[in-house]
Amino acid sequence: MDYDRVTSLPSAFFQKANEMGDLPFLWVKTGGSYTPWTWHDVRLQVLALAHALQDMGVKKGDRVLLVSENRPEWFIADFAIMTSGGITVPAYTTNTSEDHEYLLKDSSSDLAIVSTAALAKPLLKAITQTNLCKQVITIEPLEDNATNRPESLYVWEELLNKYLPGAPNEAVLQDLKREDTACFIYTSGTGGAPKGVMLSHASILANCTGAYDLLAEYGLGRERFLSFLPLSHSYEHTVGQIFAMSIGAEIYYAEAVETLLTNISESRPTIMTAVPRLYEMLYQRLNRKVDKGNRINKLLFRQAERLGKKKYYNNGKLPLWERPLDLLAELTVRQKIRAHFGGQLKAMVSGGAALNTDVGLFFHALGLPILQGYGQTEASPVVSVNRPHHIKMETVGPPLKGVQVRTGEDGEILVRGELVMQGYWNRPRETKETIRDGWLHTGDIGAIDEDGYIHITDRKKDLIVLTGGDNISPARLETLLNLQPEISQSLIFGDKHSHLVALIVPDPEWAGKFASDNSDTHSEELTTSIREAVDRVNAGLSVIEKIRRFSLSDEAFTVENDMLTPTMKIRRHIILEKYRARLEALY
Repeated sequence: MDYDRVTSLPSAFFQKANEMGDLPFLWVKTGGSYTPWTWHDVRLQVLALAHALQDMGVKKGDRVLLVSENRPEWFIADFAIMTSGGITVPAYTTNTSEDHEYLLKDSSSDLAIVSTAALAKPLLKAITQTNLCKQVITIEPLEDNATNRPESLYVWEELLNKYLPGAPNEAVLQDLKREDTACFIYTSGTGGAPKGVMLSHASILANCTGAYDLLAEYGLGRERFLSFLPLSHSYEHTVGQIFAMSIGAEIYYAEAVETLLTNISESRPTIMTAVPRLYEMLYQRLNRKVDKGNRINKLLFRQAERLGKKKYYNNGKLPLWERPLDLLAELTVRQKIRAHFGGQLKAMVSGGAALNTDVGLFFHALGLPILQGYGQTEASPVVSVNRPHHIKMETVGPPLKGVQVRTGEDGEILVRGELVMQGYWNRPRETKETIRDGWLHTGDIGAIDEDGYIHITDRKKDLIVLTGGDNISPARLETLLNLQPEISQSLIFGDKHSHLVALIVPDPEWAGKFASDNSDTHSEELTTSIREAVDRVNAGLSVIEKIRRFSLSDEAFTVENDMLTPTMKIRRHIILEKYRARLEALY
């Protein structure tokens, strides 16, 4: 596909759908196995729904809220909204009624599409409270006793049955231009109220251009993607849905994070996108499994890991005397690991936050190369990714094709190109502060090396400044703590103090080892175990980075208690609202 000549995302879809015809496109788990929706079927449903939306009054520029888990209807709804001339406003499935109320008021959405009765409940409550968004389409019917029913309620299947007979006519497609707004992607709110990032068709297509240029190094054919990150997040929306569509890939929808490994083996993805926290969890799970196994398997696994890392640091080469052992490791360990991940993976792409170098090297050594990238919603979202044949694990790679990157005087990463957002919806002041002279001020601190590869050190606003004037990156230290088997999650604290302290969530499996009838004994043993883990991390840190004291959290950081974003990043301001006094008491 010639991304530069495509006028809009819907036109890109119809071009590809007409080319692919009755080939499988979207795969969903039904009756215990995956079944496909063809390109032809999806095309007809997009056209039918777009026609229905126009008859319901959706005009060019109108906002439509979309609340759904990842499923084929998400794709159909998104492209139908854009085809009708509307702007998609994705919402997280974890949103409360208050969250929906905020989005409805901020975006002034005229209509909403929601998937299930459970997800409809908080949305309909918000609609009742705001008296906005009078029209709602439910993908699955509501329960008969559902409350807060809107004035105009439509059922997905009934709408499609009504409009499908006229669906082949693509005249419903609005005259969209590349510079028209495609969607509002609301930031996840790690530091405050979410802002609506306005992304144009051009900015997302620019990201697709860069992704194609990168992944073409592997050779692109009939690719398979597994979609499990929330499609309301810009990373999955652009890469896992729109880019995948643009290359004619098949998209499989995971059932849940808990079934991810099973779904990977079933769908056998060729390209997988995920956030660092998922790779960290897989890293811990694999290491635990190995440590519990027999001595021979453990030895072979560790040799595969050691030799794989040695090859990474020596441009893929090993001394002659180690090559037989590496071949044995390839046959007995790496092939089994790859089979566990479906056996077809060309690469795993990591984005959304910083990936710990040791985690990246671990998977690379086992034959599962990770391409660490960098981006943010305001850049549609991908800015840079490691190149497949020149991976620098400690970096986030060079800028994508068509992207310019430089650093400001204070080390802030600045980005320019067609990928940059149009601005924040209804926030002209914040837009002017963020985009200056065409350069997106990312708020991230970093440097660019001699090869043009970007090194990110931290978020500008998250840097901890100790009373001695030293700047500390909390994210790096938190990742080091989280990789310890005793620790599940952590938060580093210490701004305007003389040293660092931490809030720690013990690993539940590890904590279970210390269960006893005497809660005091249990607590003492667990605290001692956590202290040993912290000491191991401290041994590799400079004096100013060492964590002097810690407190154990009363609960895990979860999406449900609002301490995690849906993409598993900690919400510092929410956690500190509850635990600041406890952390201050450690000084």
